[in-house]
Amino acid sequence: MTSVARSALRLNAKDGKPARWGRTRSRTLVNALPSPTSALESASQVTAAKVTSVQLTQQALDAIAEHEDLGAFLHVNADVAINHARQIDERSESDESAEDRPLLGVPIAVKDNLCTSDMPTTAGSKVLENYTPPYDATAVQNLRKAGAVIVGKTNLDEFGMGSTNEASAYHVVRNPWATDRVPGGSSGGSAAAVAANLVAAAIGTDTGGSIRQPASFCGIVGFKPTYGLVSRYGLISYASSLDTVGCLARSVDDAEAVLMAMAGGDASDATSSYHRDDANNTGGGDMESTRFALVGAALGEGVDSGVSAAVRAAAATLESLGATCDGDVDVPNFEDALPAYYAIACSEASSNLSRFDGARYGPRASVEKGASLQSMYDETRGSNLGEEVKRRILMGTYALSSGYYDACYKRAQQVRTLVRRGLDEALEGRTCLLLPAAPTVAYKLGEKTDDPLAMYAGDLMTVPASLAGLPAIVIPCGMADAGDGTMMPVGLQLIGKSFSEQELARVAKALEKAIAFKGL
Repeated sequence: MTSVARSALRLNAKDGKPARWGRTRSRTLVNALPSPTSALESASQVTAAKVTSVQLTQQALDAIAEHEDLGAFLHVNADVAINHARQIDERSESDESAEDRPLLGVPIAVKDNLCTSDMPTTAGSKVLENYTPPYDATAVQNLRKAGAVIVGKTNLDEFGMGSTNEASAYHVVRNPWATDRVPGGSSGGSAAAVAANLVAAAIGTDTGGSIRQPASFCGIVGFKPTYGLVSRYGLISYASSLDTVGCLARSVDDAEAVLMAMAGGDASDATSSYHRDDANNTGGGDMESTRFALVGAALGEGVDSGVSAAVRAAAATLESLGATCDGDVDVPNFEDALPAYYAIACSEASSNLSRFDGARYGPRASVEKGASLQSMYDETRGSNLGEEVKRRILMGTYALSSGYYDACYKRAQQVRTLVRRGLDEALEGRTCLLLPAAPTVAYKLGEKTDDPLAMYAGDLMTVPASLAGLPAIVIPCGMADAGDGTMMPVGLQLIGKSFSEQELARVAKALEKAIAFKGL
């Protein structure tokens, strides 16, 4: 890929209007995409010397360049990726076994809020423009150890704050199913890259649904782990008590493999866990030991009829496989999770983002000679932080201010405890809970940019698991009418007990096979 193409990936039109697809091409990409390739299958072929990592990496780079108008990527370092792939192909006979390197030679994309030493890490913000960290995030290190080739950094809502990927400081991301619609956020770039078959898998982060909602909108698998399963070291924090690193892929097998490659305790992250609870994993594909329930509050008023119908159909499918369905259940305090989440997340963001002031990294605003240091801080932050980021900083600062702390932040933490208890109660004696990942399918670009409260309300289905720190996986379960005759994917969310990722994957695989959803 030429340097011009690489520059185009970073400097695509800020107004979000693509050079080709939005004007002269069809808004759907079904006939324009390369054939999908499984990450595990690719690794197996590299291990057996049936294909080279260089070939796979070059194919991914070519696809990224061809479909740059999706806006999925912010940075691509083709030379470094090809050199890494070449090193993998030149490995000696004494190299690690396939079990130690399950992603050998597989091209993978990484969300641009995870540090990489060989590519810029901007978190989708102008305040970190051109910043290249001196180290890799632990999750990225673990991927490299597993044999993965990092081909690029994906676009996101600035600092992970958004649900549409329209809040990126650089350019919007477009949904590969219909390019006039949002891919979801904040991991929209990763979701679009996977859905469009540019890479087999991509890394995302999930604070309140930023993996699961884009997976639903783009018709792919999104896996959010238990809080602490994957180290947050090297992740540019949004809300430290909620942030998790997970993955997006086209199959549950791939998503599970990538997630497990990143998982593990880390001395650099005190919140990471060395614990693996395999007791919840009954193994095999037998569904007779599986017991589940539907979250009634997530299937009622405010949820599109096509979405609820697809989720209920998926539940019926799971029951037909031998699982026991307990019907709709009431999860105590489920609907209280949304306001509690935003109070906590914005409060933590107001603290975490105070470091971005131009004094240490990123651009520094010019001020008049003799101006105070505070003036430089104000000008730097005022001119380089986006509107959504400023809005959430202000909300968080208010919630933490004297006189409001007890009424806002402390009360939200108390509600958080109640939400966790409610989910634990609902999961007692059950394998998982089923509910939509979002109340609607993907909506049009610009549809909710002027109504942030409506956008926040879309997180109702995902924030409870985030507040409770529980694992959740989303798989595509059907299609629904977006309201204008456009059929868009619907995502089914499965929430499980802490550290029950393998059990969730087992159920999700059985459903995935039975539903046989056809992606792009």
